[in-house]
Amino acid sequence: MKKIIFLGFMLLLLVGCGHKEEGKYQTITPEDAYERLQNEEILLLDVRTEEEYIVGSIPGSVLLPLDAIEDEMETLYPNKDAEIFVYCRSGNRSKTAANLLLELGYKNVYDLGGIINWPYDIY
Repeated sequence: MKKIIFLGFMLLLLVGCGHKEEGKYQTITPEDAYERLQNEEILLLDVRTEEEYIVGSIPGSVLLPLDAIEDEMETLYPNKDAEIFVYCRSGNRSKTAANLLLELGYKNVYDLGGIINWPYDIY
């Protein structure tokens, strides 16, 4: 009986390995994001405040502060299959925003983290 339980447990572990969990955002490094942003159509979402955005932002990014996502995202960007990279200052708000986007039904959400880790030009 113990062997059957053990084998069943091992089977569950194997089945679960290698699959992306539904309802979870992915993380992306600045290097991978930079490369993909050069070659693909991706929505780069800055979820900081307008004041922070004006001081400096990643080229090509769109400002949508964290507190406006729930009210404005679906109207501004209705494509739930679009690839979205989200960043903020340090990575805290981007995690919150990524989870909120998933709750709104967006499927391809990547947390880029904070602009403080972006090694490329900002404007």
